[in-house]
Amino acid sequence: MSSESALPQPQGPADGPGEGPNEDPGAARQERIAAFRAGVHAIVPALIATATWGLVTGVAMVKSGLTETMALAMTLLLYAGSAQLTSLPLIATGAPLWLIFAAGCVVNLRFIIFGAALHPYFRHMSWPKRLGLGYFTTDMGFVLFMPRFGDSAERGTREQLWFFMGTIVPGWLVWQSSSIVGIYLGAMVPTNWSLDFAAVLALLAITVPLASSKPMLVSMLAAGVVAWVGQVLPLRLGLAAAVVAGVVAGMWAERFFKARP
Repeated sequence: MSSESALPQPQGPADGPGEGPNEDPGAARQERIAAFRAGVHAIVPALIATATWGLVTGVAMVKSGLTETMALAMTLLLYAGSAQLTSLPLIATGAPLWLIFAAGCVVNLRFIIFGAALHPYFRHMSWPKRLGLGYFTTDMGFVLFMPRFGDSAERGTREQLWFFMGTIVPGWLVWQSSSIVGIYLGAMVPTNWSLDFAAVLALLAITVPLASSKPMLVSMLAAGVVAWVGQVLPLRLGLAAAVVAGVVAGMWAERFFKARP
């Protein structure tokens, strides 16, 4: 699936509610460009971590026994690092197909929450376009989008769509590029290199600056505690539980601190 075919393309001046057929096409185009650039600018600091994780995942797929062709198909079709890394040990041990699919679905349950939160902003679009957005949606795209537009009175605007695309398109390009590099260079990487630890450090570099408010701190603390406690759960259910706990705690904390004088 290519970004040109899957991502929603503008069919005219009206990209969402509030844009009329008599709107200046030049102004609409400038608004799209400005919103897209804002999204790209917001996601740039996270691309180092994205590239690191993509590289690690590409190497891991080859090291687990997949052929280069199989690994390439997996990264292009699946585009879900956590699901890919979760399924690899199961594939390597010959686990049943249903268990591999179940494990991948469990670690990606957070995207149900993401989709429900994003639905009001993109429900005016046709389902194939929303399906395309769903394929390209990432954790960082969601994290950058919601604080910016979460309290918007009008939802489904052109600015919101193109800002979101500005966050997800670069992420897809960087992930696929780095993952493909990892696939074709995986055989050359020594097994004693701790690439997974480097990926964790890269993620910490972009996660720590996000803790800039009390609700965010509460959310991160709740998610971290639940994830740690949930390590004993099968199929990485602790990860799904941590996502739910983080979202619920963040929403509660935001309401709590707003209600305080």
